[in-house]
Amino acid sequence: MKLKKVHAYVFVFPSLFLTLVFGIYPLLWALRYMFYDYQGFGTPVFIGLGNFTRILRDHQFWSSVGNTGIYALGKLLVTLPMSLVLAIILNRKLKGRSLLRAIYYLPTIFSASVMAIVFFIIFNSYNGILNQLLLKYHLVSAPINWLGADYAMLTTIIIAIWGAIGNYMLLFLAGLQGIPNDLYEAASLDGANEFQKLKYVTIPMLGPVMQMIIMLAITISLKGYESIMVLTAGGPYGKTEVMYLYLFKLLFPVSGETQGIQQLGYGSAVGFTTALIVGGVTLIYFRISKKLNDVY
Repeated sequence: MKLKKVHAYVFVFPSLFLTLVFGIYPLLWALRYMFYDYQGFGTPVFIGLGNFTRILRDHQFWSSVGNTGIYALGKLLVTLPMSLVLAIILNRKLKGRSLLRAIYYLPTIFSASVMAIVFFIIFNSYNGILNQLLLKYHLVSAPINWLGADYAMLTTIIIAIWGAIGNYMLLFLAGLQGIPNDLYEAASLDGANEFQKLKYVTIPMLGPVMQMIIMLAITISLKGYESIMVLTAGGPYGKTEVMYLYLFKLLFPVSGETQGIQQLGYGSAVGFTTALIVGGVTLIYFRISKKLNDVY
């Protein structure tokens, strides 16, 4: 019995150790330094709620919050319906459906940063592939600045949609395959057409799965920044700077915008605030989506 307990502790220890070192400790560290003025060197200066009052006056941060809302909403409104439609189509008995599933899921496997570089080549204003095609077929008279102030956010949303559809399609597909065929057979006997089956059988039975998928999609959309960092670095003029990209720049300054000054104290406070925003949005969603748990 004692040997079994030792074995259990041995198996649990690596996960527990990594969680403590890379999860709990950094969290406690950030919770402490968000009350300090600290740039990563020298002696931290305790300033109480100074960092939080600075956040209230930080127009760049609140602009990033607004950009995050636009980015997340634009991504979700297209990704989720398209993923559901694809899942319904690929759940049918079609030739080559396994290949099609793999093709649609493939973008999920690729690194976001690597694919952002590929899309930079495609959307480049001067010699990008997309502009060359549009000019070749006379669809536009001049190259479009896809990464400029007018189209940068739209471009990042399109790339985010491309990368996310396959992931949610697979989750919807798993939910669809859990619906008993008996329900569809009973609906057919009652004279239901395909649309009525979708409305009265598929959607209600997908409720609990759909609640989880939408929650996951909301949190991922609010926290996404990798492809934006590679494509535009939050520019031009902060048009695509989202919350987590702004936080990243404070903690790991990589451009002249932050003058290379690491702001660990203020960054910790911004990180805590962004976590509250994401958590608040998630809680609101859970309250609204309670009915999705009801399976009729």
